[in-house]
Amino acid sequence: MIGCGRVTVDPARTAAVLTISDRVSAGTATDQTGPHIVECLQQWGFDNVEHAVVADGDPVAQQLRRWVDYQVDLVITTGGTGLGPRDLTAEQTQQVVDRIVPGISEYLRISALPTVPTAALSRGIAGVARTTLIVNLPGSLNAVRDGMALLEAVVPHALDQISGGDHERKNTH
Repeated sequence: MIGCGRVTVDPARTAAVLTISDRVSAGTATDQTGPHIVECLQQWGFDNVEHAVVADGDPVAQQLRRWVDYQVDLVITTGGTGLGPRDLTAEQTQQVVDRIVPGISEYLRISALPTVPTAALSRGIAGVARTTLIVNLPGSLNAVRDGMALLEAVVPHALDQISGGDHERKNTH
């Protein structure tokens, strides 16, 4: 599969993919990006990747909160990051995350700019909600392929940091 990389994650980690599309959720379009992300995550070593499809708007934050409550380690969304009136993924994600990780979304946009100038229009964000890393990717298959190839370099270390795995823990008693 193109754009999946060869990273290996801890097999105990969990992941989910959220496709955000009014048309796909209504059954009038086919989801191409969500299944690609699922395949990539499985190649990285995630087992049983959950995948859901929701319409733009409030259902996005509702589904993200469910996965945060279930302590899913990684959630990657696809779609709803543009400038259209219904593109509200960034706002919905902002409602859920506790801390923004601007470097991830900046990395995704800047890396795409030399070949896709319209990448500057993507409003996707990345952040941490409790112990869940959430990353917004655009809804284009090419952007998802490129994004997954870039994420393989940062996701394993980000998940280790979120869980405290790369820092020695001090006894606070």
